[in-house]
Amino acid sequence: MSDTLNKENSPAQEGGLQPKMVTVEIEGKRFQVPAGITLIKALWYTGQDVIRGVGCLGGFCGACATYYRTKDDPKVKTCLACSMAVEDGMSFSFMPAFPARKALYNLLELKDPKQDLFELYPEAPLCRNCNACTEACPQHIDVREGVWKAVFGDFKAVSEMFMDCVMCGMCAPVCIADIAPNLVALYASRAQGAHFTEKPEGLSKRIQEISDGRFQQEWDRILKLSDAELQDATASTN
Repeated sequence: MSDTLNKENSPAQEGGLQPKMVTVEIEGKRFQVPAGITLIKALWYTGQDVIRGVGCLGGFCGACATYYRTKDDPKVKTCLACSMAVEDGMSFSFMPAFPARKALYNLLELKDPKQDLFELYPEAPLCRNCNACTEACPQHIDVREGVWKAVFGDFKAVSEMFMDCVMCGMCAPVCIADIAPNLVALYASRAQGAHFTEKPEGLSKRIQEISDGRFQQEWDRILKLSDAELQDATASTN
């Protein structure tokens, strides 16, 4: 479902003032957009559809990974389009899904998770220390260091370092060793939680309650609600 921006029906600003406009280049085409808006809003302002549910718009989901370059600076940088404001002369393009290889595994069947890393992601120890992945990370994570910590089995440190990873994937296409650092870190974090972290008190009890169907009646009720009823129920709890 989408809502197309209608500039003609937008309310006039007080006193007839118009916003300051800047020139940007989106996907190779030049546009005039209001200064100060985010890159994702600039995309909508220039006529693209506003797709509901496409992303969080708060810098948490990683769906709006973007390459950008500012005026008179040849260096291409990365950001999340929902968290970066436009600048005059800026050029940016949105990153398509990158076909990084994603290993398949069952956490419960892993016998030696730290050694299994080398079977699931054999390219991980081939890191060249170029640091391109760290420079590409919009969350300012030391990605290169995290990959090496995973290789040396320090999964706890990896899980802590990548706590702010939003899985945007911008570290993968820049890796000259064909490593997908975000996926390596995800594996290490999952393995740390499943095999090397003491489980919270009461977790086993709650899992058993779910298995016994204690909450099934409530789930059945929720699943029968319409979209409007779900929104009302959510609003009433906030």
